[in-house]
Amino acid sequence: MNKFLTAAVGGAMAGALLTSQFAGPLIAQEAAKVKSTYEHLDLFSNIFEQISSAYVEEVDEGKLIESAISGMLSSLDPHSGYMAPEDFSDMQVQTRGEFGGLGIEVTQENGFVKVVSPIDDTPAANAGVQAGDFITKVDGENTLGETLDQSVEKMRGPVGSEIVITVVREGVDEPFDITIVRDIIEIKAVRARTEGKTVVLRVSSFTDKTYPNLADSLAKEVEAAGGIDSVEGFVIDLRNNPGGLLTQAIRVSDAFLEGGEIVSTRGRGAGDADRYNATPGDLAQGKPIVVLINGGSASASEIVAGALQDHRRAIIVGTTSFGKGSVQTIVPLSSEGAIRLTTARYYTPSGRSIQSLGVAPDILVEQRPKTEESEEETTRQQRAEANLRGSLSNDSLTEDERKLLEEERAAQLATAKLRADDYQLAYALDILKGLSALSQK
Repeated sequence: MNKFLTAAVGGAMAGALLTSQFAGPLIAQEAAKVKSTYEHLDLFSNIFEQISSAYVEEVDEGKLIESAISGMLSSLDPHSGYMAPEDFSDMQVQTRGEFGGLGIEVTQENGFVKVVSPIDDTPAANAGVQAGDFITKVDGENTLGETLDQSVEKMRGPVGSEIVITVVREGVDEPFDITIVRDIIEIKAVRARTEGKTVVLRVSSFTDKTYPNLADSLAKEVEAAGGIDSVEGFVIDLRNNPGGLLTQAIRVSDAFLEGGEIVSTRGRGAGDADRYNATPGDLAQGKPIVVLINGGSASASEIVAGALQDHRRAIIVGTTSFGKGSVQTIVPLSSEGAIRLTTARYYTPSGRSIQSLGVAPDILVEQRPKTEESEEETTRQQRAEANLRGSLSNDSLTEDERKLLEEERAAQLATAKLRADDYQLAYALDILKGLSALSQK
């Protein structure tokens, strides 16, 4: 018994010795890390004191600290940042779908402000601002060297006031100015219309109103068409949609999926992961769907496109999306401001991250510039046997069949005419028309 106790105690002592041998370096490393952190904080405090006491002009210490915080966050990635109380308040209003400004979603690239997307029917969109534009000056002042929040602050101003932004655009040799009048931005998150027998759902942003707008608009268009059996399919237009609320992206994806994963997010720690799944119920009732995307489709738009693509629920048409595959968490502060911190990456159902890569379309279709049909082309289209003098009539069709044929040809002409105005949308309508024809056969 004594031998057993001795062996047990010896084993315990050896175990303790072994643990201390391994723990020693770890504790030392942690202590060194803490020491380094405090040394850097001392450095910050010393610099702050020097600026406060010796700078040539008296400084606002509160603003100095806010600038330091902003610089710390902006050094992480383009989407992390500090929001002063007024900026935090503005952000909360924006997610409700109504705010004052120009109507553009921006990021920062190579030190310049880059337009992710202009928002539909806003001053910026109406003035001709395009996705991918670089804003190099605001009212003549350079944006280079400023934080994104500083540049955005310059673009804010009273409703009705005028602002001049200097833009560098790919394919244009020289920078040029665009004059914009600030206005209240009221975002209608979803607009719906029917083209032929296809319901087109234009989703311009992901705010609190997006899913309710979409469900209501879709139901009204289907009812106006005479029921779901009269609808050939749906187009979800996410072009130039800069994103927004993750919760709304999940609800919109769920609206067209019967089950399965929609998106997953993974943070820094092993436990910082979430998975979101679809629930039964498809608003489109199994009808084919085409999703339109382009370089201005970002964040929440890419979640929807990626989910519907991975589940083979929709055909993705257009050009590669923006490639923002990160999740930002808003952390309110005691000062009534907040920080916007990138806390996770998101992944499509197949496990792919679109960060910096974007969602690649199933069918690559570049948008063509708007064109006007020439008189010669119109004349050439009108040449046919039926137009020749004295040609024989067709007596094989009943009156109802002839009327149906005329309606189909009118729809084809309308789609063909649309190609001159919106080639990508016309392409989507052609796909759905073809799928409908195949299913009927």
